[in-house]
Amino acid sequence: MLFIRRAKIILPAFLLIACMNSIRSQHGKHNINFDGLNKKNHYYGLTIGYNYSSFKIEHSKRLLPEGSFRLNEPIALSGLTLSMITNFRMGDYFDFRILPSIAISNRTLRYTAPGSKIPKDQRIESVFGEIPILLRYTSEPYKDKRVFLISGIKYSYDFSSNARVDKRKFDLVRVSPHDFQFEIGAGLQFFMPFFIFTPEIKFSHGLGNLLIFDSRLIESTVIDKLFSKTFTISLHFEG
Repeated sequence: MLFIRRAKIILPAFLLIACMNSIRSQHGKHNINFDGLNKKNHYYGLTIGYNYSSFKIEHSKRLLPEGSFRLNEPIALSGLTLSMITNFRMGDYFDFRILPSIAISNRTLRYTAPGSKIPKDQRIESVFGEIPILLRYTSEPYKDKRVFLISGIKYSYDFSSNARVDKRKFDLVRVSPHDFQFEIGAGLQFFMPFFIFTPEIKFSHGLGNLLIFDSRLIESTVIDKLFSKTFTISLHFEG
């Protein structure tokens, strides 16, 4: 996926910038807004984000006959994330963050049936309630700016999960509504006179298998494990 490849390049670049920024840090008149806002031990904010969601698939190890039903690579689709921010300072360089969120996500599984060139798509539309718990490491400020790295875990529950669908009536691969994910990201803080503007990129990967296996459904039997993965671009407004 193009976004993921870019993230793997961008994250090390942020780390290098953070080191350089720490070395050349200056205080006083160069950090007027930072010095005022940094007096708070905790603060709140809002987030609007664009997410790009898909699955990581581990294909079934069962021996399948030549030309049998086949699962193609999943299709990643875009969605929207809205969050509330609670941030607690832990010294000069670390923050503890909780961001309860609502995320609208779309993902598609694509299959090819034997003897057919027309793929069959199963679109999975989700509305997630999410609770990310994150630890953020920040650089020294420079001219009211600083970079940061962030990581943590996230629990999400899919309110529109098809796990409750009656499998006798619908020919669907079902996925669990519960998911735990590991998150890692980076960003840049801009300290304005009255708030902090923070663009951030973040990658999330599921820790547990989401597939609800059904031996009577061929779309399910060609999958061994199904993991969630999401790339998110967020804009935080906090302070």
